[in-house]
Amino acid sequence: MAGEGTSRRGPRERMVFSAAQLMRRGGVGAAGMREVAANAQAPRGSLQYYFPGGKEQLVNEAVTWGGRYAGNRVGRFLAALPEPTPSGLFAEMVRQWTDEYQRDGFAGGCPVAAATVDCAESVASTRKAASGAFATWTESVAAALTEMGVAPGRAEALATLMISALEGAILLARAEQDTRALATVVRELGPLLDAAVMNTG
Repeated sequence: MAGEGTSRRGPRERMVFSAAQLMRRGGVGAAGMREVAANAQAPRGSLQYYFPGGKEQLVNEAVTWGGRYAGNRVGRFLAALPEPTPSGLFAEMVRQWTDEYQRDGFAGGCPVAAATVDCAESVASTRKAASGAFATWTESVAAALTEMGVAPGRAEALATLMISALEGAILLARAEQDTRALATVVRELGPLLDAAVMNTG
């Protein structure tokens, strides 16, 4: 869920995107309405217009956006592979984070994870949004694994494993200021993922 630019976005989408970017660096607390408006280059009054539910609505929409973004990236990752394999997909999922950390430092994380840590116990709607975002991402990964020949039931379990391993490795990488954990999960999970492809020959 590394970031992308704000060009060609409407004002509402810019604000959701900006909230997600602020959350990935400083958690939900960093995504104040004033900060989001400034980051999105939008008038503060427009936040009340687009988000009558206030910060809670904005955070929830940013979380939902994060799940869709991660899910949509799966197709791009597969398109970048000369031959799609489960291990190749996972390596691409991890590589976007390795590249970001090596290029920009370790300030950024996953906005969905940030919202889960900050709000899952205190804000029911945000917990629900985070659960839905992870489900959207998991479904996209599982569908890709199924297309590569993994049995549907196993594909969902492996998608959960892949996302869980990636989120944990992101956390370790930020704590250690090192990409070691990201490299480790790719190396160790790759053979297991590829072994799940059914031999239909």
